[in-house]
Amino acid sequence: MRNGRTGLRASVTGAVATALVAGTVVALAPAAQAAPSVRFVDITGAGGTVLKANVVTPAGADGSRTYPLVVLPTSWGFPQVEYLAQAKKLADSGYVVLTYNARGFWQSGGEIEVAGPPDTADASKVIDWALANTPADEHRIGMAGVSYGAGISLLAAAHDKRIRAVAALSGWADLIGSIYSGRTQHVQAAAVLDGVGTLTGRESPEVRQVFDRLYAGDLSHEQEMIDWGRKRSAATYVDRLNRNGAAVLLADAWGDTVFPANQNADFYQKLTVPKRLELRPGDHATAELPGLFGVPNDVWTDTGRWFDHYLKGADNGMDREQPVQLKSRSAEGYEGYPDWKSVGATRRKVALGGSTTIHTGVDSGADGGTVFLSSILDQVAQLPPVASIPLLPRRWAAVWQSERYGTAQRVRGTAALHTTLTPTAESGTMIAYLYDVGPLGFGKLVTNAPLTWHGRTPGEPFDVDLDLFSTAYDVPAGHRLALVVDTVDPLYTEHNPSGAQLTFSSPADDPSYLSVPLREQ
Repeated sequence: MRNGRTGLRASVTGAVATALVAGTVVALAPAAQAAPSVRFVDITGAGGTVLKANVVTPAGADGSRTYPLVVLPTSWGFPQVEYLAQAKKLADSGYVVLTYNARGFWQSGGEIEVAGPPDTADASKVIDWALANTPADEHRIGMAGVSYGAGISLLAAAHDKRIRAVAALSGWADLIGSIYSGRTQHVQAAAVLDGVGTLTGRESPEVRQVFDRLYAGDLSHEQEMIDWGRKRSAATYVDRLNRNGAAVLLADAWGDTVFPANQNADFYQKLTVPKRLELRPGDHATAELPGLFGVPNDVWTDTGRWFDHYLKGADNGMDREQPVQLKSRSAEGYEGYPDWKSVGATRRKVALGGSTTIHTGVDSGADGGTVFLSSILDQVAQLPPVASIPLLPRRWAAVWQSERYGTAQRVRGTAALHTTLTPTAESGTMIAYLYDVGPLGFGKLVTNAPLTWHGRTPGEPFDVDLDLFSTAYDVPAGHRLALVVDTVDPLYTEHNPSGAQLTFSSPADDPSYLSVPLREQ
């Protein structure tokens, strides 16, 4: 069985390599006479594990001078040819580029550790190899990557002082805050990661156990899982990262269903190094994907500019631009802000009055969509998940609506829900959705977030404070906002016992509300 899977990996490696190399050849065509050198090599990582890698050096490199080095760990489930198109572009502009397959995936040795200590140690070993075997400059080293490669790059920069600049694209800063936010399993995202890891790699026993416990909602091991995730989160090492001083570029998508934008924005605020935060429409890694085939796009262009400034010292204006750059899901162009707090500096409250009781266990029709697919549709066609707000069954969904707005409302940042909840069971799950509702009552999903609780006393109210996933969305004039809360969503695991009910109330001394962040008009 293992031999069969190894053969499958090899076959798929060839197919992926052919596709990526074909894209690279197209990108290389205009400069074919001065193509950079590409070598496929084996590098000994931590503990003797062999890592499959490739090295791209500038055309004409003859050992008479050194070049800045950029190291690119692969994404989850991608082979080491993933970055060839971008590596060629970087080499053309004067970088030595080394990309390698993370341990446990494809033809690299070892087992998948999910950016554990062996992966961090591997990154340093790869740098050691590059300095010994390529014309790389030890004083000008950067790391970058998409998704898994982004997470490893951030962690490596916290542990290796030689790294002077990082570009983390669609990565995570808080692993548990990504796939277990609100104490709720993001089950679709986890299943995709698990499935891809099983097909393209070899999960370590520890990783297999973590996935199994996540699916099962095993509370007896919850703290162990949290501790496991913290060890693999750059947010845990932010002080060390700040001391090391590497310049950090974070790029993510508003609809990222694997690593939501919130956790990167929170991490960004804690950084004291030179930093930049870019947020765009799309889902996990969809903004970066065209660049892997050599297609120019904003993410990779800014990555190149970031390295040019912080590794080459180029005066390209990167340090003079507003460090927070956002692109709305419903408008063209970028908006610049001096910091994350300025994004939603104006807030408008929507009162959530009265008392509403809903029954659990049935999907009301309000959903966050499907992992990857829904946010991609929103990215390319501005078609987020839609629900008919008047037709949502009030037995299964609580609904509150704002007044109809006379002017456009430019939602920017993180909407926050505050309410009082009384459950009839000690455990439960709720999912909050914010919709843009047009004149006919159809609501387009603006954002959502889940929340799970355990150990509550049935019949005893408690306060709920829930941050919805950050977003940038323009609500047209004549529309209104609607907050919907139900208890079932295919994206998440729910923990409501059969027959349970939830009552939302708004006490006079602690009224319930939705706080909506708005860009100043």
